[in-house]
Amino acid sequence: MSLKFKSFAALALSAAMMFSVVACGTTDSGDAKSDSKAKNTTVGYDVSTIKKDDELAKLAASAKTVKDGELSVGMELSYAPAEFYAEDGKTPVGYDVDMSKAIAQTLGLKPKIVSSMFDTIVPSIGSKYDLGITAMTITEERLQSVDFVSYYRAGSTWAVQKGNPKKLDTSDMCGAKIAVQTGTVQEDEANKIAKGCKADKKAEVMSYKRQAEAATAVATGKADVFYADSPVAGYAISQTDGQLEALGDVEGVAKQGIAIKKGDQQLDEAVQKAVQKLMDDGTYMKILKHWGVESGALDKAEINPTDLN
Repeated sequence: MSLKFKSFAALALSAAMMFSVVACGTTDSGDAKSDSKAKNTTVGYDVSTIKKDDELAKLAASAKTVKDGELSVGMELSYAPAEFYAEDGKTPVGYDVDMSKAIAQTLGLKPKIVSSMFDTIVPSIGSKYDLGITAMTITEERLQSVDFVSYYRAGSTWAVQKGNPKKLDTSDMCGAKIAVQTGTVQEDEANKIAKGCKADKKAEVMSYKRQAEAATAVATGKADVFYADSPVAGYAISQTDGQLEALGDVEGVAKQGIAIKKGDQQLDEAVQKAVQKLMDDGTYMKILKHWGVESGALDKAEINPTDLN
């Protein structure tokens, strides 16, 4: 089966891609089945007018990891529309990229986006980069390793080839080949499903370093279904000219967070206050609306929230 992407730079840059294409569009996380809100843009929201907050800048400057006036941010840049490359193949774009720039601007710092594999980001917080902003779900397990500031809310969506040729049901994925990205909550869930299957109907979890590879595996028939964050799945579906579709409803809606070195209270507070300021002055919502993902908006940024849903 050939896959006709409208323009999908994130996929084009993946080593596993079979297609020569370039990027863009988004789908609101509130409805991964519809591409009616897709936006044709690889240009980020303009944050250049955001003013430095002197008080927060001093707080950030006293943090343990921030050096040389830079705010380094680890991202897995094949996760459109959160973070991916524009048509030039080298410029990071997406709502996480815009949020990173907006936070840095508020703190009087220069943003530095560092391309990383998703499963390496948490272990590298505080050493390779100051923050991890990469559509990362806050979980109890991750909270043991890093601090989080909540900034978004998303669920998970299953996606299959158009018409669901394997007749899969989200309530029973036993026997299916499930494509996921390594290190994600969806990989954990898929592995739990696989462990619960009987020997004569095992599920096979196919883990890929990049989400683009997981989506392509389904489009080409190598896998039966992929499982991803709802805005990401919706975006992928919107780019395939009707060859992929969502299966079932959005599941397991949970908060996502900005990862910070465990115990770095100054940076925790600086980032939390910066995000809250962006929420309060409307910049945050403008960024989300620019990418069509406003249904996942929060109105309160919290350090290590106890309510993860």
